[in-house]
Amino acid sequence: MSIKTVLSFVLRYALIFVLFSVFFVAGSGAVAGKMPAGASEPGLVSDGVGLLIMVAVETLVLTALILTSRWGGWKLAILLSLAYYGAVTFLMQIETWYFLSNITVSPDLLPALFIMRIPVSFVVIPLAVWILGKGKTQTDNKPNHALVMPIRQWVWKSALIAAAYVTLYWSAGYFIAWQNPELRAFYGQPGEALPFWTHTLNTYHNDPGLLPFQILRAMLWMVCALPIIRGSKVNLWWTALLVGAMFGLPQNIGHIISNPLLPIASMRLSHMIETTSSTFVFGMIVAWLLHREHKSIKDLFGLDINRDENGTTSGQPISSPRVTF
Repeated sequence: MSIKTVLSFVLRYALIFVLFSVFFVAGSGAVAGKMPAGASEPGLVSDGVGLLIMVAVETLVLTALILTSRWGGWKLAILLSLAYYGAVTFLMQIETWYFLSNITVSPDLLPALFIMRIPVSFVVIPLAVWILGKGKTQTDNKPNHALVMPIRQWVWKSALIAAAYVTLYWSAGYFIAWQNPELRAFYGQPGEALPFWTHTLNTYHNDPGLLPFQILRAMLWMVCALPIIRGSKVNLWWTALLVGAMFGLPQNIGHIISNPLLPIASMRLSHMIETTSSTFVFGMIVAWLLHREHKSIKDLFGLDINRDENGTTSGQPISSPRVTF
């Protein structure tokens, strides 16, 4: 890689960084005057330094998603904007609605939380596609087996994805976040933590809507991953890391600064560790399950030596009906 290439990348990254900062601050105006009045404990870093770190991380994630895509032009810009907004804003804020509406989020603040990231998602991302040289529609004639599989396989893989998400969500929530006494008190359950199964049964008895809500979120997470998986031109491992990064980093890096919605510093740290780890792993699982059709359990785990990397028997074409998106 030449110095000219490196310098070009650095300059393009810096321009996207500046644009992201400007539009993030502009979008944040939607919540101005609506945040809770109570004081928030300081974050891991100052708000100014934290904002720079947040923008740097998100810019890096977006840059990686754009440069590894086989697509270009408006197809890439629109699909990535929708996927990014869905994963980073919509899925996070519907959980904010579910858990914080009766604690720190007022009725006038909630819609503003959905609005504040629209400029980043639908202005910065299309501009970044152009800045990174992907502004023109690109033609890739290589076979693309991502997401191509029978309807029945879509059904059982979707069910497995839902089960994986609920398991990761609940396990990380209990064994990481729920071990913090300040966090338990904030959510209205002070004192010692109940044993895992007692806590689980009590929660689903007292809040029967939580399980279907999280299953719905699992399906929405999956939908957000589809353009990344289908459009990826890199191998499975890199694709899985990209989906994991989109699911785990932009949503949680903000926990390093003060936040009146989650005013207790230890609680923000617990949530950051909990959700970064669980959603990152979940994103990798989604990419693994959906990157192609699997003919058997052995094939799913890469143990079928008679199949190539696309899941087809050597020398045999794909002939049965397939469904893709």
